Amino acid sequence: MKPVTTGDPIGDENSNIMAEEDRLIELQPIKDKFTNGISYETYQIPPHDTVIMNEVYTGSNGDIPNDNDPNEDPPKDEKDEEAQDCNSEKDKNESPNVKDDGEIKFPVENWSKKSDYLLAAIGYSVDLANVWRFPYLAYKNGGGAFIIPYFTVLIFGAIPVFFMELSMGQFTQEGPIHVWKMVPLFKGIGYASCFMAYIVAFYYNMVIAWSFYYMFSSFTTGLPWTTCDHDYNSENCWQIEWESNETYYNKTYNSNTSVSSTFEFFERGMLGLHQSTGISDLGNVKWQLALCTMLTFTILYFCLWKSVKSAGKVVWFTATIPYLILTVLLIRGAMLPGAAEGVSYFITPNMSRLGDPQVWIDAAVQIFFSIGAGFGTHIAYASYNKFNNNCYRDCLITAGVNSFTSIFSGFVVFTYLGYMATRQHKHIDTVAQEGPGLVFIVYPEAISTLPGSYAWAIMFFFMLVTLGMDSAFGGLESPLTGFRDQFYRIFRHRWTREILTMCIVISAFCCSLPCTTYGGMYVFKILDTFAAGTSLLFIVLCQVTAIAWVYGVDQFCTDIHQMTGHRPGLYWRLCWKFISPTFLMIIVISSFLHFQPLIYKGSLGTYTYPNYANIIGWTISGLSMSFVPIFAIYKIIKTPGNLRFRIAQCISPKWEQEEVQSGDIKRFQAVKVNIVMA
Repeated sequence: MKPVTTGDPIGDENSNIMAEEDRLIELQPIKDKFTNGISYETYQIPPHDTVIMNEVYTGSNGDIPNDNDPNEDPPKDEKDEEAQDCNSEKDKNESPNVKDDGEIKFPVENWSKKSDYLLAAIGYSVDLANVWRFPYLAYKNGGGAFIIPYFTVLIFGAIPVFFMELSMGQFTQEGPIHVWKMVPLFKGIGYASCFMAYIVAFYYNMVIAWSFYYMFSSFTTGLPWTTCDHDYNSENCWQIEWESNETYYNKTYNSNTSVSSTFEFFERGMLGLHQSTGISDLGNVKWQLALCTMLTFTILYFCLWKSVKSAGKVVWFTATIPYLILTVLLIRGAMLPGAAEGVSYFITPNMSRLGDPQVWIDAAVQIFFSIGAGFGTHIAYASYNKFNNNCYRDCLITAGVNSFTSIFSGFVVFTYLGYMATRQHKHIDTVAQEGPGLVFIVYPEAISTLPGSYAWAIMFFFMLVTLGMDSAFGGLESPLTGFRDQFYRIFRHRWTREILTMCIVISAFCCSLPCTTYGGMYVFKILDTFAAGTSLLFIVLCQVTAIAWVYGVDQFCTDIHQMTGHRPGLYWRLCWKFISPTFLMIIVISSFLHFQPLIYKGSLGTYTYPNYANIIGWTISGLSMSFVPIFAIYKIIKTPGNLRFRIAQCISPKWEQEEVQSGDIKRFQAVKVNIVMA
């Protein structure tokens, strides 16, 4: 292996270097200069980058003669040696044993350290969904009853798919779109993943903006959610410190009508939801929320604009500090009256709820949403790994930490839910809102009971910001890496990553603005339900089917063995081929059959969405799913030849195209074997 700098490729004036119209450089074979003969493997490379050139000697003794003495080795280039030391590309022993597909791509970039990657993957998986989404879904679906389907789907669905994604990205060294050179027919999955990750950024980053709003509000004199003396408060407001069995300021607590000051701060103080009548009356943009949203996207831009390495440095802090704060909150919560009842509700399953398909649908969506499978981000992150990295270990560590954090957060939330139920003389399943605002109601009320509540409030909401940022990095890295790799000719020039990042961030911010209006919560609910629900499970189903049944489980296991030195066992092969697709297919079909029209439960009562809002939601979901069949049809139509040859080209990896041309179609044989074995 010899690094060749394009500014002075070989140091020989007779070397044949040709500039293409697209400003790429092609190293041509050189055989006429030396009597022994020498040839070079041809690579297409962008100018001004250091690349690898494999030398193939065809002489009798394998030596290259120089100009003066045919028996003397050529002098070494000191610049080449220096470039070799700094080169981050995988070396020859780490390269996949496949033919070069001839496609143009960026020079390979690796993580600075293995720990940077692992923390980035954990940070993306362990996010607000663990602290915000898991507790409210567990609360909605009967506490302990939710844990059983959660772990069932985790073991037989999410972990196998997660391992599959890491292996795909690492083996091909490609992003979420280009990775589908493994099965070109399913390249639409890559576009769908990037589109879905982009849509999720519209509303997911709103939760970070809410966290910023609460954090800044904590710097005021007196935590604003602890009192009822604000202009936005209603006559039913009940302050946290008031006892529920006494009368204050001519107000008597009523379990049916009284609303906690914490709830009113979230819904009326921050969101301004009382100034909107529904989805058709969103009202004005709340400028404070808009500024917090702008701050969120600005931070995201400066953490992503250079490269994936810049995000890798940030996660050292953002992925670790939340555990300290959650531990302190759990210890404090365990000392409060009613905490035991809350924990009991969380760990005691209501077996009758297991027959409800919605519980299983919510569990599947939550685990795939939380772990990040299906969004293309883990493929993008893994593509920056070295070829022989142990992705199997990374999968188990990341999935284990993710699930531990979800359960740990559940214990924290339910200790305080039990405390709130005791104070308000309510049953625990009616004490708080079933929705994304649960974490902004339970935690603030819990924090207000702590000594030095101001400091704890600032720390907690800063923790939410850091949790959200980890995943926001990865969520935007998916479309960023995908489109940058796919449209190389557009984004190959200097500063193009910065420009592309800015375009994605600004457009996502503009699309987030409807969520900052007075009725923004109604928009948020639509996006949260449809943007990454059924569509996420459908995309993951297509992904597993494409790799297990078209590319072939045996070939995929061989690829993994080539990378890690270990061949996946029976559990992985069965999950990829039978269990995971079956699970996912049942859940996807059930989500269609058991769909319930949207409602929002707030302090003003239950709001039922109009039919057109549900249609808009399904349209958003359908857009993501439509990429898969539309691109498959387009690919078949565009490919020349008869139908059999077209299908053969579309289902064969790029590195098998020469065999397809000669009539040796391995994928047909693999698919036939798969069907016979089934």
